[in-house]
Amino acid sequence: MAGIDPNVFALADNPNTYTPLGRGDERIVRPQFVLWMGGDGGDVKWSVAQRFRFERDELDDVIAEVHDLLRERGRDRCSWEVGSGARPPGLPELLLERGMVWEDDPLQIGMVLDHEPEPVPDGVSVRLADTRDAYAASERIARTAFGMQDELTDQQLTALFERSNLEVSRRYLASVDGVDVATGNAIFTDHGVVLNAGSTLPGWRGRGAYRALVRARWDAAVAAGTPVLVTQAGAMSRPILERLGFVAVCEVRALLDAFGEREDAT
Repeated sequence: MAGIDPNVFALADNPNTYTPLGRGDERIVRPQFVLWMGGDGGDVKWSVAQRFRFERDELDDVIAEVHDLLRERGRDRCSWEVGSGARPPGLPELLLERGMVWEDDPLQIGMVLDHEPEPVPDGVSVRLADTRDAYAASERIARTAFGMQDELTDQQLTALFERSNLEVSRRYLASVDGVDVATGNAIFTDHGVVLNAGSTLPGWRGRGAYRALVRARWDAAVAAGTPVLVTQAGAMSRPILERLGFVAVCEVRALLDAFGEREDAT
């Protein structure tokens, strides 16, 4: 992909820096970093530090500031996502030296699609998960597909659904022969639609549900006037995204900073 729009590249490299905030989310922007903190929907609180722009001798001060901001909000862990545009060079290795560890799927490839993908396959349908029951079904699919063993309570599922804001973020459900088997999210921005959490139940893979979800979100992006899809792909999703025409534009390396556990151990 020649001459990629810098705004689209930024979405691929540091999506939490530029996507609209959901209900209860918070984002702190500093010249050296951006800290995004997901709202408490009854599930684990997710925090991400990214868009790093500082000198090597500032690293320990940056880490200390991120930790202080998280502690003030009752959080004791965070993902550090180091994109292709991050400074200083070699930042992942410096973070490893300070006690952080690689995430389970540490290499994410920022990918972009700027042309029409395949149509929805026969026998597959896609709909918005815009009711509490549909949202709950999509959440159960995602947790099963990603190998998460714990189940959410009805209260937790309701809390997550009530945090959703269809104006900026939508969740889709794909059905094969009338059975809900796959789900995926779309976040709408001024420069494209960011895809995440695409997942299909193991027994239903290869039936076109994932492709249908991509096409449905492309159609939504076109309707919104921003015909570009952006995502970060792990090892499992990269091959199918490449077949659908997505092009790699950057690399992101993710580390887990469980600083609360390290402090408890000292």
